[in-house]
Amino acid sequence: MYAKLLAYEIRSRYRADARSFGAFIVTIAAASGIVAAGLPGISGSTAVLAYALCALTPVACAIAAMADYWKTLYGQRGYFTMSLPVSGTTIFWAKTTRMVIECLLALALAVLGARGWLGRSAAGILGRTVYIGELGLDGSVHSVRGVLPSVQAAVAAGIEEIVVAQEAAAEAELVPGARVTAVRHIGQLVERYGGRLSAAVAAALEQISEAATDDAPTTPPRDAELPDLADVVGQSEARQALEVAAAGGHHLIMVGPPGTGKTMLAERLPSILPPLEQADAVTVTSLHSVAGIFDPARGLITRPPLRAPHHTATRAAVVGGGSGLPRPGDVSLAHRGVLFLDEAPEFSAGVLDCLRQPLESGVVTIDRVGGRASYPAAFQLVLAANPCPCGKAGGRGLECTCTSLQRRRYFSRLSGPLLDRVDIQVEVGAVSAADLASTGQGELSAAVAQRVLRARRAAERRLADTPWRLNAEVPGAYLRGPDGGLSAPLSRRLMTALERGDLSLRGVDRVLRLAWTLADLEGVETLALAHIGTALALRTSGVRP
Repeated sequence: MYAKLLAYEIRSRYRADARSFGAFIVTIAAASGIVAAGLPGISGSTAVLAYALCALTPVACAIAAMADYWKTLYGQRGYFTMSLPVSGTTIFWAKTTRMVIECLLALALAVLGARGWLGRSAAGILGRTVYIGELGLDGSVHSVRGVLPSVQAAVAAGIEEIVVAQEAAAEAELVPGARVTAVRHIGQLVERYGGRLSAAVAAALEQISEAATDDAPTTPPRDAELPDLADVVGQSEARQALEVAAAGGHHLIMVGPPGTGKTMLAERLPSILPPLEQADAVTVTSLHSVAGIFDPARGLITRPPLRAPHHTATRAAVVGGGSGLPRPGDVSLAHRGVLFLDEAPEFSAGVLDCLRQPLESGVVTIDRVGGRASYPAAFQLVLAANPCPCGKAGGRGLECTCTSLQRRRYFSRLSGPLLDRVDIQVEVGAVSAADLASTGQGELSAAVAQRVLRARRAAERRLADTPWRLNAEVPGAYLRGPDGGLSAPLSRRLMTALERGDLSLRGVDRVLRLAWTLADLEGVETLALAHIGTALALRTSGVRP
């Protein structure tokens, strides 16, 4: 009896099933033909509709089967069904089997339609375009942060068709190989794919486009020339320390009373650094784009950036953070550039301690509830500090009113582990009257930049077979090893300083890095005792009051 009931159920539904499945097959075939013909404007939309139909057909068939099941058991036909001389269990299983067969057939047709020739063509069409933007309630398309790295990732994945908001077009076009389409309204995408807009929608679209054009910011003027090192009066020792820091990529701290030119020196460090290479320029620009502070009208950032946060800046502002996906902070925005902390002891201990990890690895990792993000943070750290709270302890210190304990507490805010990672530690004295009366102009940044560039080229040639480019990146194991060029007399000189307590093991490695930078500036290929002595002086002179 079960077989008879099942056959009856199939016969009672075959006409409706044939019409539904037939329409489904005809629609899939028509969509396949349209996509195969490659008709401009409508192939992509047709493919999307076909995929939607493939996904909704099994669901629709299941709903229809359950509706028929309910109607035949509990509807107007239920009395006739239950009057059959058959047990209720047999009727239930016969109807359930028919419903399962119908749903499985619909699912099979959907899978075949999605995996067939139509699926491959549609996937090819849909996979050639990436849409980057934010859709407003009025249909307008707005730009988002991180357009440049998004387009770069899409091109790297083989996708060249990019659709972005109008205001992000200049940024997206910076990526070579990307074919960018800029839109202001979703209606422009409809027209792009062959659709037609009504007169009212077209008029509204025109008003939105005009409003966006009127509200568009004007292109700001390009950055002025970088401040020149010639503006600094005197400070020959500090200028030498700045040149060494630029040549080797070393970190620097300057300690001295107010008005000695510490801030001027730090702000002029980017002017003697070489321009960014293409890969570094793209990375730096991408970081600024993710942070939402990049101006595409200025093009790629080719100069080393300078970030100088205030001492009241929070840890999230300096290191990175925020709600959702963490944004890059100043340590990442200063990538391949300079991070300058003026009045460094005034920064919170939490901010200063967070700098230790990126100083070593060149990468900062931020964990938040919304996810984890890792950003490059290979920057040069420049610290400026007063010798005491009143700032008058430098030189003879006759006007200083601070006690010895106050001086220690003030400067001890810079932890020993942090200072141990700073290669150059120098004292900046007050400018003398003779320096101020001198009419001669200091050396220009352009001349110093040429020496810095030659030193970096020398380091690159020496480190050609290694993964490092700057002396500051070379690990101590390599410098102290057989390939590091460290002779026995030089090693004994460093070991003496280590045993005396003047240097830690990390300090020994950093002195070696400084010595090689000094050798590169002189244009020699071997280390000398004079290089070690000068490096020790740059490392230890005037660090603490």
